[in-house]
Amino acid sequence: VQLQASGGGLAQAGGSLRLSCAASGTMYSINHMDWYRQAPGKQRELVASTTRDGNVNYVDDVKGRFTISRDNAKNTVDLQMNSLKPEDTAVYYCFVRGVPQITSVREYDYWGQGTQVTVSS
Repeated sequence: VQLQASGGGLAQAGGSLRLSCAASGTMYSINHMDWYRQAPGKQRELVASTTRDGNVNYVDDVKGRFTISRDNAKNTVDLQMNSLKPEDTAVYYCFVRGVPQITSVREYDYWGQGTQVTVSS
């Protein structure tokens, strides 16, 4: 399974960006499709998560500004980021947890390559 993320770039404070991530390859079942970010000098943190049954969660400082959405048929997950702030500047990673084959006995984690988001003040 490979994850291809796109959509990062430069935005001004108050602006918007949309990140997209597509999972390619054989995947029997995907549970989590999430977005993480890592700012310089900081640990990677979970930004938004979705589960296959529709549960959605956000880190507190993006609630009301970011929206995560997924398409289970296409194995894609997007992150719409509005009202961007300079502190949103980070490398954003898509993450997938799922069962690659029907014979798999556990879930596996997969990471995308990361896409840079830079918000100027």
